[in-house]
This record gives sequence, C-alpha cells and structure tokens, in this order.
Amino acid sequence: MEQPQRGIRALHTASTITVYQAYTPGIGVPAARHGRFPATWRRNRMTWIKPSFLWMMYRSDWGTGAGQETVLAVEITRDGFDWALRHSCLSSYVPALHPDRGAWQRELKTATTRVQWDPERDLNSRPLPYRSLQLGLSGEASARYADEWTVSISDVTPLAREIRALVDRGDQDAARRLLPQEQPYPAGDELLAHLRP
Repeated sequence: MEQPQRGIRALHTASTITVYQAYTPGIGVPAARHGRFPATWRRNRMTWIKPSFLWMMYRSDWGTGAGQETVLAVEITRDGFDWALRHSCLSSYVPALHPDRGAWQRELKTATTRVQWDPERDLNSRPLPYRSLQLGLSGEASARYADEWTVSISDVTPLAREIRALVDRGDQDAARRLLPQEQPYPAGDELLAHLRP
C-alpha cells in the first residue's frame, strides 16, 4: 500500500492513540510506574510526542541516547490528540499554506502546538520517502496532555532493546513482528488541511 507523503501512522483504538517519548530514568521510570508524569516533569517547556515507534527509535538511538534511556509509550485520548492537531501550526514557513511569513510567525506565536513532518525511518534508521508527524505541545496543550489526555504510560525500553538486538543480528523479520501495529490514523481534512501543503 502506498503511503501518503505526510500522514499519521499510529497504534490506536476507537478512543485512544499511542505516542512515544524518551526520558531519563528519573522521569521515565516513575511515569510508567504511576501512569502519570512526576512532579519533576516540567509543564512549562515544550514536549514533543511521536506517534511513530521507529521515529522514536531513531531519535533516541533505541533508548541509548543521553537523557533518553527510558522509552515511554503514552496512550492518550483521541479527543485530546485531535484537539492538539486543531490548535497546531507548522514549525516552519510554507508559502503554499501561509499568506506570508509574517502571518505564519503570528500564528506560530499564538499556537499551543507545533507540527513537524520528518522522514519516517526503517528498522535500520534509514529515512523513508514519506514523512511522519511530530507534535510539539506547550502551554495549555502540555498541561492537558499531562493532566487530562493521558490514559496510561508504559515503559517500552525492553521492547526497544529486544527489537534492536534482533536488527543487529540481522533478523529483520523477527524484529518486524515485534513492532507496534501502526495503522493510518483517521484524521480527515478538517484536522490536517492547515498542516499539509
């Protein structure tokens, strides 16, 4: 099946979507243990969530990057995720979507969420010819994410290590079978028209 150039592929149910983040053990371990981010998690800074497991593996070097040793699967409500998309602005200026650079800058200044479309990755962290969404949350969106939208938080670091070990041994098929079963997320034009040129 041909992938859209810019699409959201994610593990999702009728009411939730799973996104990924990576933290130090000091934040990640208690977050997974209690199903909530600890008091040390800072609500006043932008936090980036990624629906793509393999993009998170690329970004965190399979949970071995400095400060990213604990990989979390955060299940959030689809209502919350859709709210974030509705209130988002692209993190870079796109002439086909913005009347001019000034209009984009004004929109960026007031938006509580930002969107980047980055190349999706394969099991070897090589870029693929289509892009996946990264969603930056700040202000109201960050607080809602932590306090309202989060349904559960799981530590998937052992899964990341197991898949990485299989890749390193050359067993791509076994590694692929362990990947989260991400499917196209049903976000229509109403949610994505302002984000896709």
